[in-house]
Amino acid sequence: MAKCLSSICAVSHVPKGNFLQGVIAMPARRALEKEKIDSLEKLSHYSEKEILQLHGFGKDTLLKLKIYMMENDIYFRNNES
Repeated sequence: MAKCLSSICAVSHVPKGNFLQGVIAMPARRALEKEKIDSLEKLSHYSEKEILQLHGFGKDTLLKLKIYMMENDIYFRNNES
């Protein structure tokens, strides 16, 4: 029975797309999905400060995301905006 419950739980929490799969962990990807952020272009409309406020994001995850964005020539909006 427990095996069934855990598989149902796992299936119900799988993000719909594979945006940033292999770049950042699932909690952070789910947080982005909840905010309807499913592309680097949409992500660029947010500041680092705004993304850090999402559940699942810490400094390490933000750094990984920032490096990935820079590799793709995409940047966060300025924190001052």
